[in-house]
Amino acid sequence: MSHARMKFEDLLSEINGFGRFQKMVLCINFFGRFSLACHFLLGNFIAVIPSHHCSISSLDADEIFENLTQEERLTVSIPVQDDGTPASCHMFSYPQFHLLSNSSSPSEVAVVQCQNGWEYDNSTFISTLATQWDLVCDKRALSRLTTTIFFIGVMCGAAAFGSLSAMFGRKPMLLVSHMLGMGFGLCSAFSSSFIMFAVLRFFTGFTITGSVIISTILNVEWVSIEHRKLVGVIDSLSWTFAFMSFPLVAYFIRDWRWLTVAISLPTVTAIITWWWVPESARWLIANGRVDKAHYYLHKCAVMNRKKEIIVRNRKYSYLDLVRTPKMRKLALLTGITWFAVATVAYGISFNISSFGLNRYLTQFVQNGMGYNSFVARLGVSVAPLILLSDDVWSHFSQVILSSLGLSAAFVAYLLPETRGRCLPETIEDVEGIGEINKTQAEGSASVFIPNFSFNTGQKRCQ
Repeated sequence: MSHARMKFEDLLSEINGFGRFQKMVLCINFFGRFSLACHFLLGNFIAVIPSHHCSISSLDADEIFENLTQEERLTVSIPVQDDGTPASCHMFSYPQFHLLSNSSSPSEVAVVQCQNGWEYDNSTFISTLATQWDLVCDKRALSRLTTTIFFIGVMCGAAAFGSLSAMFGRKPMLLVSHMLGMGFGLCSAFSSSFIMFAVLRFFTGFTITGSVIISTILNVEWVSIEHRKLVGVIDSLSWTFAFMSFPLVAYFIRDWRWLTVAISLPTVTAIITWWWVPESARWLIANGRVDKAHYYLHKCAVMNRKKEIIVRNRKYSYLDLVRTPKMRKLALLTGITWFAVATVAYGISFNISSFGLNRYLTQFVQNGMGYNSFVARLGVSVAPLILLSDDVWSHFSQVILSSLGLSAAFVAYLLPETRGRCLPETIEDVEGIGEINKTQAEGSASVFIPNFSFNTGQKRCQ
């Protein structure tokens, strides 16, 4: 047995980089993502604009409809659209009783915008944002805007929590994200005005995104290289699980307020299980807190029934993504790819109603990090606005999304291959200068942790 310096990846492999300790972390973070994923799709149900027409209740007060059925009242009050349904945003300036005997409506009949609000079809949804605050006709874009506002918050939160977790630690910022995300989510459900709801949705997105950013970082930082791909798959499955469960929840809860409450409350589970989440040993070592890193590494080794071991030191910021040529190229390519993929994926998810199928069934079937998450959320923020381009040409949004998808495929082709290779740990590794200064780099990048012993052998990564 001997003491030596080694890379953190080799250390994890020595104490089992995917043992019971890592699986515990994965399980806790798996269910902690449920609320966030559901909030991503919430707009598909609470921002729906149901069938509607101008309210004619004020005419009932004048008793001019006393002897007419509801259908006859609509006939004399609301013009008919090309598809035979009542117009959504206009009504006759005065009742057209002659239409009861002649179904054709003269083109010269004057119409006006709705004077007394709207009546909504609540057969599918008891209440939505549109029915709550009359977000229809000239205000119909506001329903979609709430989704964009939410994802702008997510975009800003992705960048903020990436930096905050680097400054204050993964674990404490994870708790902050859980608690504030749930708090803002619940408060938004009881908004008294549209502006209040929009503001709270922004802060919900801003705070709750920390959950996925930090949990992903923790998952990756606690597993060995060969298991990173599996962790990525499990991360994706957590989203799939939430995306498939959410339509079922939405099917039984048709009121937008209670649906928002229903997907915010499960965060309580994440807050409770947070006590068992370990801090990142990588972060602790990088910030000079070696004793605390030793504590968690010891717990990992004991839980995985392995001997104990060691590790290193250097702080990075977002500026490091553009300081060197290869790192700058990698950041640009991955950023474009994440932006395009997120825009296309969520552009389709936000437009499930256009498939002509049951909304809940369709949602169940479409679904079987810092910098990159930031640009991905930028793409998601743009997606609802792209869908509004269908007002210009019915296929315009699909052309844009398809073009983005093809562009992302081309850009992804330019990324370096990672199959069967150890992932770079530093910018120097990315730039290919790590081997040149290998001896010097290993001497300055490692920090020896006493009381960790291991059998020195061939290292997995050089």
